[in-house]
Amino acid sequence: MSEGTRPPAVAGQFYEGEGARLARQIEACFLDPRGPGELPPRHRSANRTIRAAIVPHAGYQYSGAIAARAFFELGKQRPAPVVLVLGVDHHGLGAPFALSDRPWETPLGRVDVDHALVRSLRQPPIVVDERAHESEHSIEVELPFLQYVEPYPVVVPLTVRFASFPDLQRVAEVVRRGIEGRDLLLMASTDFSHYVSPETARRLDRRAIDRILQGDARGLYDTVTEARISMCGIAPTTVLLEILRSEGLRARLLAWGHSGEVEPMSQVVGYASILLEAPGAPSPEPVPDPSRSAPPAPGPAPSVWEPG
Repeated sequence: MSEGTRPPAVAGQFYEGEGARLARQIEACFLDPRGPGELPPRHRSANRTIRAAIVPHAGYQYSGAIAARAFFELGKQRPAPVVLVLGVDHHGLGAPFALSDRPWETPLGRVDVDHALVRSLRQPPIVVDERAHESEHSIEVELPFLQYVEPYPVVVPLTVRFASFPDLQRVAEVVRRGIEGRDLLLMASTDFSHYVSPETARRLDRRAIDRILQGDARGLYDTVTEARISMCGIAPTTVLLEILRSEGLRARLLAWGHSGEVEPMSQVVGYASILLEAPGAPSPEPVPDPSRSAPPAPGPAPSVWEPG
């Protein structure tokens, strides 16, 4: 176990830097019209059908309401004992597939790490490397939301750098073995298209989201790389889909949006919240198809993942 805690790197930038203001900011994300429109319920189900979530990691003013859609659903179910958060490597510091083995701090307090699970996952090509996490925001911005909806969350942070598909498969296989038999939630942190027109973001993001809804890790990787979709979290999302590819999960899109919905801009960043659930979960209402312009049309029905 590494000494000390990992201090917040982007508090006061991506989200409020003081605890009370941050709590109010998170509540505003839940109440936002782009978000759930209400705070998480006080009473939770005794069950948990959600196996994984894919959520954005931009500044809360832009992506927080979209992220809140996923955290709202998490807040309705039994808390997970541990959350494995797969983050982006935006900076290229440290090892390409890097765990953190020390507690993290946010303005809402301390988030502990499951050191036993870190030991299980620390197998080549995955290593413990705190340097990879020092400046990286993609995991950090998810933690205050987790702290708001989960009582005393325990996490394992793992950054995943872009690599070949076989290399990402190897990472997924190590994680799959390491988490076998454990009750946990998986989370991939990603934004979608970067600095393109709203129409281009809708069109390109729909292509990537379709592959995710089909549980198709290789299809997602190939679509994003061949179409040059600027989805920063393609690596952690690919790994997430590969980890879970044989579990027969259903993926559903909760919300898609972009930064231009918050303030006028010609070049936007796309965001989505997606859940991966056990097939017995209740069928959701359809959401607008992000490939279409306003007025929106209903999106496709949730896809069922066939074991593969």
